[in-house]
Amino acid sequence: MRIDVLFADRVGIAHEILAVLAKRRLNVVAVEVDPPHIHIDAPELDVPSFGQLDAALRTVLGVESVTPIDILPGTRRRLHLDALLAALPDPVLAVDRAGRIVVANAAAATVAGRSEAALTGADFGRLFGDPELSDLLVDNGFRLNTGQEVTLNGQPFLLDATPIVEDGRPAGGVVTLFAPSRLGERLNALQNFDEGGFDRILGDSAPVRSLKARAARVAAVDAPLLILGETGTGKELIAHACHRASPRRDKPFLALNCAAVPESLAESELFGYAPGSFTGAQRGGKPGLLELAHGGTVFLDEIGEMSPYLQAKLLRFLNDGRFRRVGGDREQTVDVRVVSATHRDLDAMVAGHSFREDLFYRLNVLSLQVPALRERGDDILLLARHFIARACAQARRPPCRLTVAASAALLANPWPGNVRQLENVIFRAVTMSDGAYLDAADLELAGARMEAESGAEPAEAASWDDALAAFERGLLRRLYPRHPSSRKLAARLHTSHTMIANKLRKYGIPDGT
Repeated sequence: MRIDVLFADRVGIAHEILAVLAKRRLNVVAVEVDPPHIHIDAPELDVPSFGQLDAALRTVLGVESVTPIDILPGTRRRLHLDALLAALPDPVLAVDRAGRIVVANAAAATVAGRSEAALTGADFGRLFGDPELSDLLVDNGFRLNTGQEVTLNGQPFLLDATPIVEDGRPAGGVVTLFAPSRLGERLNALQNFDEGGFDRILGDSAPVRSLKARAARVAAVDAPLLILGETGTGKELIAHACHRASPRRDKPFLALNCAAVPESLAESELFGYAPGSFTGAQRGGKPGLLELAHGGTVFLDEIGEMSPYLQAKLLRFLNDGRFRRVGGDREQTVDVRVVSATHRDLDAMVAGHSFREDLFYRLNVLSLQVPALRERGDDILLLARHFIARACAQARRPPCRLTVAASAALLANPWPGNVRQLENVIFRAVTMSDGAYLDAADLELAGARMEAESGAEPAEAASWDDALAAFERGLLRRLYPRHPSSRKLAARLHTSHTMIANKLRKYGIPDGT
């Protein structure tokens, strides 16, 4: 039986309590003293004799109660800790202040190819074939952030150490080993991709519906995907939605903008580097995005800006899934789907010999064309209202609405910067205005200023839809005589021919003018 003795603390009381059990010849196998409690494990103590022991212990000055318990708190804590360690998928090692392993979980034993008992007492650095690693750990006070790479039984890991502090000094530490793909999952979780899948891509125009339908089909096919479209159309959003709809959805999605980093840095970011490959390199080397995203997706934005050297290296990886780190001599194989995107005309670049033809065909197994905002004019106001709501929330101001003139200005604008430009225009307007409505002048658009300077006031209408329809009708009536076809008028307004044809038919133009 195990008992919990509650007492008023004083010198020698624990000794007197244990003496009572010894006098009754009860064998004690475990004692945990945690004032005002002393927990005792006496296997020979049974229920019939407990009452007599309870009475005897209460004669000791300071003893307040004696209660049977199912397990000692320290034992319970140890069992819970063992269960937690066993459940952790990453190798975990507890190391003492001398750099020797005290505790290892099952994952560490599996990777090391030894039992947990065999790991206990082993030198931490020698386990990884690097005796200096123990000194590095101790000298840094067991504070090492994830990034120190080590190799255990031929497998690369990134080391993260947290100190155990006793009396203000490190008394050892807990070391966690992350496989590169596991770190990639952590990086993926930190990315702000709250937009989700295709259902969060705003738009109900025919071009967007067609894009979503095609994207849903190619997402499920495990092959390279090339996304084409003007800058600001949301190519990365489409790429992430395809990843979310693919069998790789539970693995990392990591991105590299090929236009934002120089060639040497882009190479090490994508392929990683080996120990000592260049001055300033991390001790032990560093994995690249391909290793971090193992099992998932790597998104190469602005692939048209990639240097010829990196194009050749990427081509080899796409051929067989193998690569070498910068400065390394060991080939590695990873399972990664490559999704790329560009706003440039790759066909013309191939013809001009500035982009490898063989790489173009390897990347262009599947393709998507993202429509420009002017080709999906029916979505402009829907997107604008969404951006207004988000901007108002960010600015912590009451919601506001577009006036009819502002809506017309948004519809008439050519949007060379596409959705990104629209979002920036709305955010700036919301930030710089205080009213309940956003007018055309608030949008800081050339078209909006022209409408504002014209002095024309929209006629009073019964509803928002009526007012918008009146403006659309008036705009098309004014412009149609100068651009007397749906195609010419669509070119003038920088929007789709289909939308203009539908609007002309709706308002009976030209016959109904």
